[in-house]
Amino acid sequence: MAEHKNNLSREAERIREELQQYFVHSSIECPYGLPFQAVYNQALFDTLPDFVMDAYLASGYRRNGNIIYNMHCSGCKACIPLRIDPKEFIPSRSQKRVLRKNLDLTVEINPLSCSEENLELLGKFLASRYPAREGLPLDYYTGFFLNNITNTVEFSYRIGSKLIGVSIVDLSTAWLNVVFFYFDPAEKKRSPGTYNILYLIEFCLQKKIKFIYLGYWIEDVNAMSYKAKFKPHYVFRDSTWKSVSA
Repeated sequence: MAEHKNNLSREAERIREELQQYFVHSSIECPYGLPFQAVYNQALFDTLPDFVMDAYLASGYRRNGNIIYNMHCSGCKACIPLRIDPKEFIPSRSQKRVLRKNLDLTVEINPLSCSEENLELLGKFLASRYPAREGLPLDYYTGFFLNNITNTVEFSYRIGSKLIGVSIVDLSTAWLNVVFFYFDPAEKKRSPGTYNILYLIEFCLQKKIKFIYLGYWIEDVNAMSYKAKFKPHYVFRDSTWKSVSA
């Protein structure tokens, strides 16, 4: 089994190296408000096997629709990929309080759905979190969430029948990649973003999934600061994953 995994890993790296020729740079204004030009190193794919997607995630890449990318911004290295090993994670006191605060929630796991219920909740979230940005909820689904590259599911959090949060994740037997999480702004006191990650960590632990990828952590962006509070975790710097426990 170990030899088979090693062979898959070597094959994935070989494929990834071959695919590098299809990556191009695309520049836009920094979406996180930092004073730099954002440069995406990206390529468009029809589909990717799980073991190749694994190699991209393990090398700090992200997914946006059918695009795989990483950041090549000149003069800025603020976007730090972050992942967690569920077996190592130890919840803090405040995270345990969040768990207790949300004992009344139920969770459903289903294929990704661009439903009216989801679009309405996403609209509330975007209006509250990003009031100055353009972009309709449907645009997020068609341009960002929906894809043919890999298996994507949604974790729906409810109080009774009321939908209060949706976590969109790419999922395999070896890794879970968090794409986006949105929630009802009226439920902010529940710390739904923190609860979502805690639930996903427990899910990965139960399913024996090796890593959960939380996307980019940017130290100076308040909306992302909570990601670094899940410890121990790993950050991808200088082409390697480095453990952070304190």
